[in-house]
This record gives sequence, structure tokens and C-alpha cells, in this order.
Amino acid sequence: MSTVRRAAVVLVAVSALALTACGPSEDGAAGGADVPATTPPATASSAPTEPSAPSKSAEPSKPGKPSASAKPTTPAKPTAPAPAKPSAPSTDPDYDVFPCSTYDLTFTATLAEPTTSSYLLKITNKSGKPCRVLGHPIVTFGDLEGQATARGTAPGIEEAIRLAPGESAYAGLMGGVKGAKSKTVSSISMTMDTESDLEQVPLKAATPGLNVSDDNSVTAWMDNSEDALSL
Repeated sequence: MSTVRRAAVVLVAVSALALTACGPSEDGAAGGADVPATTPPATASSAPTEPSAPSKSAEPSKPGKPSASAKPTTPAKPTAPAPAKPSAPSTDPDYDVFPCSTYDLTFTATLAEPTTSSYLLKITNKSGKPCRVLGHPIVTFGDLEGQATARGTAPGIEEAIRLAPGESAYAGLMGGVKGAKSKTVSSISMTMDTESDLEQVPLKAATPGLNVSDDNSVTAWMDNSEDALSL
């Protein structure tokens, strides 16, 4: 056999072997060696996405230059309290005049009507400031219980006597009618009406032979002795 023909026979045999090796097997798989499955080409949806650029808000501040939010605030200066304005003094000359108490006064009792055993009561402001004389004097008799009944109406606080230092006010103490139950005392005690619960020291005055009964009465304070004894 010639060389050319021998080469053709060998080539045909090699081709037949190659076809046999690449043919499908009974279960549909390629015969011979396992051939990996071909990976389908990647689609646009499965392609990896590029990482998005970081936003400006996430960008770190440059060192040495604080951001606007980190800028320190200047502490507010404390405001000095405004000085209180002094209140204007009252135009009422009696706005600070308090009721007279026995601590402000001296006290005397003078027999005015011997037949009726009536006495003129007198108080004088011994303090260095004025005071108001309110209502009726509160008069008690020696060691006896009870007090003289208020006689007549006392002026209101607006019309009350303003007793300047050294000035005096007066009241009339009327003696009681003598009877089987009446008694006589040699002294009386007096306290002032202050329209408060201010504790006072009673002022005493001598009243020899004063007759005391259920009808002893005393007038309100007056600025003169005539009015005090005329009621």
C-alpha cells in the first residue's frame, strides 16, 4: 500500500474514534468524560452594580475646620436685676398712724359731778408720734367684775381723733344710781380700743367714792371736755 493511502486510512480511523467519543450516552449526557455545562451569558440585571458615590452629608469634615453645627455658642451674659423703684410716699398724712394703746398714754380721772358721781377721763399722748383714738374707753371698777357700758355712738375710723404728741382726748364716766346692790370703789382701770388683740397694760386712776351699779356708762372719746360730759 502506498504511503498516501495508508495515511488516509489512519485519518479515517482517528475520525471515527473521535466521533464515537463525542456521541451522546444513553442518559443524554455526553459520553466519555464529564463536560461542564456552559454558563449562560450574564444579563443586564445580574451584572454587578457600581457602588454609588457617597453623599455630601456623609463626607467627613476636614480636620481642623469645625462644622457649623459644632460651632461653640457664646454664653449669654447674666442680666443684672433692675433696682426696685422706691414707692411714692402716701399723700394721706394719717396713713401710718396706728390706734393709741395704753403704752402711748397717760391717764387721769377727775370728779366732775359730785351729785352724780361722774368723772372726766383724760388721756394724753406721751409718745413721740401721733396715734388714733378709737371708740370708747374700756373701764373696769377696782376688783369688781364687769365694765362700764358704752354710751352713745363713737365716730368711725375716718373721723377718729388724731392725737399728736402732747395732745389730749376726753371721755365722761357716769356714776351709777345708788341702790341695795350698788358698791363704791376707790379706783378704776382703763384700756384702749385698738380694734385688735394687742395686749395692753391697764392704766389706773383714783376715783374715791365712785358708786358702781348696773347703769354705769362711759362716752366715746372726744377732743374736748364739754362734749365728753354733755352726753
